[in-house]
Amino acid sequence: MTASAPLTPLTAPRLQVDIWSDIACPWCYIGKRRFEAALQQFPYLDQVEVVWHSFELDPQAPLQPAGSMRDLLAGKYGRSPEQAQQMLNQMTETAAADGLTYHFDRLQPTNTFQAHQLVHLAAQHGLQDAMKERLFRAYLTEGAHLGELDTLVRLAAEVGLDAAEARTALEQQTHAAAVRQDEAQAQAYGIQGVPFFVLGGKYGVSGAQPPEVLAGALQQLWQEQLASSTPIQLLAPDAASCQDGACDVPQKGQGD
Repeated sequence: MTASAPLTPLTAPRLQVDIWSDIACPWCYIGKRRFEAALQQFPYLDQVEVVWHSFELDPQAPLQPAGSMRDLLAGKYGRSPEQAQQMLNQMTETAAADGLTYHFDRLQPTNTFQAHQLVHLAAQHGLQDAMKERLFRAYLTEGAHLGELDTLVRLAAEVGLDAAEARTALEQQTHAAAVRQDEAQAQAYGIQGVPFFVLGGKYGVSGAQPPEVLAGALQQLWQEQLASSTPIQLLAPDAASCQDGACDVPQKGQGD
């Protein structure tokens, strides 16, 4: 006799998980993979609704690349080019362990405000996760220039969005206010680094935590059936930088 899958209580509410991230954040793509692995450990994954939210690590970043990722990293953290390259090598190895391929030598640093708007457009068509995934891969693996309108329109079409609608939405800044609203909510929550997961409106998990940590938080939330209005509590300490599971906002006096 085979074991049956656990039954979902008829009265159980759907669990909403809100995730703040930036496409320019290497840890955020890793965090996405680890959260997906956590969902596979959660017996009620069909009851989980994921909502992606915008977070810009550097809102003042120029559209046109102004140096390599190695040079930018060295400047931000006050490291030598060799030390910065070692940091990138370690990040590449970490990503590979989670099934991701990073090519920092191809990466073109740019402003991600437009890309975040595209994720909001995709959400209106039920393609938010697909759009987020495609942008991550384009930026961190393929070296696509996400500051170019034509590139963003092409990526939108690849996940099933109408190219003309995407172009118009980006040209008219249709979803700019939605991005700013996400960022205002992040500020209200006190979020300073990403990825940041808010589970059921109560539990906040900072950084690309291991799948078992995220799965445990989901299970705890399920068991308690928490109200969405309960204030957030941190289940994991904030990571200090892109070296410890999260990418943080550059602070004044730290490589600015």
